[in-house]
Amino acid sequence: MTQPVSEPALPVSEACLRNQAPIADVLAAELPEQAVVLEIGSGTGQHAAYITSKLPGIKWQPSELAGHLEGINAWRLRSQNANFMPPLILDVAQDLWPVKQVDAVFSANVVHFVGWPQVRSMMTGIGRVLRRAGLAFLYGPFNYAGQYTSEGNQRLDEWLRQRDPESGIKDFEQVILAARKEKLRLLKDIAMPANNRMLVLQKY
Repeated sequence: MTQPVSEPALPVSEACLRNQAPIADVLAAELPEQAVVLEIGSGTGQHAAYITSKLPGIKWQPSELAGHLEGINAWRLRSQNANFMPPLILDVAQDLWPVKQVDAVFSANVVHFVGWPQVRSMMTGIGRVLRRAGLAFLYGPFNYAGQYTSEGNQRLDEWLRQRDPESGIKDFEQVILAARKEKLRLLKDIAMPANNRMLVLQKY
């Protein structure tokens, strides 16, 4: 008697469950109906599964470090969404990215999890793969004029720096300056739940 094949375990991020709907709403409002979107730092794969279900005209290309691909593939299998592309291995610090050109780039909660060298590398990569007039979406907490926007963000920053002294919440102004060097200009700075922001940048 053959045993039924069980699905691989689905990794779950509670933060993703809370923010996926507001993120999808912004993307629906800002993206064209049809576009190829590269997600940097796909994590569990939940954003990919949710957004591809809400935006069927979007081809969503997840990417992550090699150790996370199994979880992303588990969400892809569960979702059965044709526009949820197989995940790619991508370290933002690598010179050659496994994509040539995309219409948009999305990244949630990566900028504050890595150090400045990785942020600069990520901006360089985005500037290289994003087509002219393409959009980049950076979601997460930012400081303004060197100040935290909430006590929760300050606690998050302290936890991040204990884990990795190079990481931590970045200053909005410095992020925009780094983006500008890669011909990415700020279009919108959108307030999001839980003291997060969505920075919408455009390649020029």
